[in-house]
Amino acid sequence: MPPERDAATVGPLVGATQTPVLGAATPERGIPSHLTVTVVVPARDEATRLPRCLRSLAGQTLAPHEVVVVDNASRDSTAEIASQAGARVVHEPVPGVWSAAARGYDAAGTDLIARCDADSEPPPDWIERIVRAFEEDPGLQVLTGPGDFYDLWGPPGRVASWVYMHGYVTAMTLALTHPPVFGSNLAMRTEAWRRARPNVHRTRDDIHDDADLSYHLTGRMRFDWGLWVGISPRPLFAARRRRWAVGMRTVLMHWPAHAPWRRFLGLSGPHLTSTRPTRGARLR
Repeated sequence: MPPERDAATVGPLVGATQTPVLGAATPERGIPSHLTVTVVVPARDEATRLPRCLRSLAGQTLAPHEVVVVDNASRDSTAEIASQAGARVVHEPVPGVWSAAARGYDAAGTDLIARCDADSEPPPDWIERIVRAFEEDPGLQVLTGPGDFYDLWGPPGRVASWVYMHGYVTAMTLALTHPPVFGSNLAMRTEAWRRARPNVHRTRDDIHDDADLSYHLTGRMRFDWGLWVGISPRPLFAARRRRWAVGMRTVLMHWPAHAPWRRFLGLSGPHLTSTRPTRGARLR
């Protein structure tokens, strides 16, 4: 990882003319691909954490077509930092990660949409692996993977990551009858988003955006445990009770139409179908 720099001096990391770090793949950077990718990064008051994410995206072995940072009514310099780094900044005035993420998905004009959070740290081959998966499987609509807490020391950090991710995936699989998407580490075909878009509850900030999206995406998906990204340990320490409440609210608002037994029997209409989860290398 490049040396840390002050947030105000991130510099032209993303798609700058003189340094095509994040933009169309070039012979110097990455592998030619027929699929184009937009990375969507929702951000609200993330001036401190966003530069770390942008540096990770700037170091990808395969450059995305563009990075869209969605400024969700930030009260700090989030938008300025993203713009100075070369990202395309779009604005979403309705507070909430679901509103911001959906605004970013709408802004994408590429074949694929990849999503991470402003405090995510994707590994250098993240985009490359995403593109390869969709190119090798034309029927794949959605690809997602786990988060791995950074800044937590050694074995305790790995245990915390394992418990957090497996708890989320297990609970939501029982509700959905297939694994959920994880918004900090998500990729989907743009057509998959367009099919789901009319049915999601994007203006609500009292529900779980990943769970809501999981209910309304259709087609074949894969949860790849080897496709990890670094994520902030903030969820371990903040608003745990509220996260549980919004998760339950999201599940219950889809009942009885999307109750698990109806989804299992195919009575709730089209939904995601899962290939066998990929068991890649363990988390860092």
